[in-house]
Amino acid sequence: MRTIQFREAVAEAMSEEMRRDETIYLMGEEVAEYNGAYKASKGMLDEFGPDRVLDTPISELGFAGVGVGSAMGGNRPIIEFMTFNFSLVGIDQIINNAAKMRQMSGGQFNIPIVFRGPTASAGQLAATHSQAFESWFANCPGLKVIVPSNPYDAKGLLKSAIRDNDPVIFMESEQMYGDKGEVPEDEYTLPIGVADIKREGKDVTVVSFGKIIKEAYKAADALEKEGISCEVIDLRTVRPLDQETILKSVKKTNRLVILEEAWPFGNVSTEITYLVQSQAFDFLDAPIIKINTADTPAPYSPVLLAEWLPNHEDVIKAVKKVLYQ
Repeated sequence: MRTIQFREAVAEAMSEEMRRDETIYLMGEEVAEYNGAYKASKGMLDEFGPDRVLDTPISELGFAGVGVGSAMGGNRPIIEFMTFNFSLVGIDQIINNAAKMRQMSGGQFNIPIVFRGPTASAGQLAATHSQAFESWFANCPGLKVIVPSNPYDAKGLLKSAIRDNDPVIFMESEQMYGDKGEVPEDEYTLPIGVADIKREGKDVTVVSFGKIIKEAYKAADALEKEGISCEVIDLRTVRPLDQETILKSVKKTNRLVILEEAWPFGNVSTEITYLVQSQAFDFLDAPIIKINTADTPAPYSPVLLAEWLPNHEDVIKAVKKVLYQ
């Protein structure tokens, strides 16, 4: 199987779907002439032309609204935010229009739209450019939220997102665009709402998603050398959440650690904690531990940023704590 970069997987998914369906188009800042801020739309302007790959002004509220309106008119837009930090400027269109229009119109209007772009921290970008909003969007009924962690998942899930008849938030990472992975040349899609057990284990379940899951893999490798077997689950989709896979794993390992790059109050790991204690409490042999960023805006200093972000050492400590070691 060939190996390609994450950005290439994203571009392939969009291009393949645009060849299949002429109602699909890509719109956002620098997606056309510049081939995308992270080169995730490289070559698409040349193939599809300026009517289907559209550069916009720096006006997220404006082009998010144009996307929602055109979806109501029968198109299937892909709206790229240069980062999801900038989606806050257009969040009214996402929350109050895209997510609610189907219900408010009595089912007369579906909104088949994908909002995509990078999420969370990406090095020294400081507080206003280093935020993870997965739980914000997942809190809103009417939205699906996908956060892939590798090129294979990104391509298969993005194709499914584009084909979905409801609005989808598709969150990537600036620090993953250069990641390489095996991706089939043949056509494939992945189902939305299905987690993936990336590593089988028997002693403890570690749940994560997005780029921070790499720290879980590092921890699992180190712990294996000490005879501790971690089952690592990649959620892939935050909403809908694959409750069955999580509960089945916890009932096997009897312990749970959740790793998420987000502030600690009211996030995805909080929801998973409630799920497990309400539906699998009798299977738990230790309290659940969730690992998040520090409860502050992201610092600019690289020393402080390293302390702010969760890492594999935090996962190792948490796993040993739930194992009473």
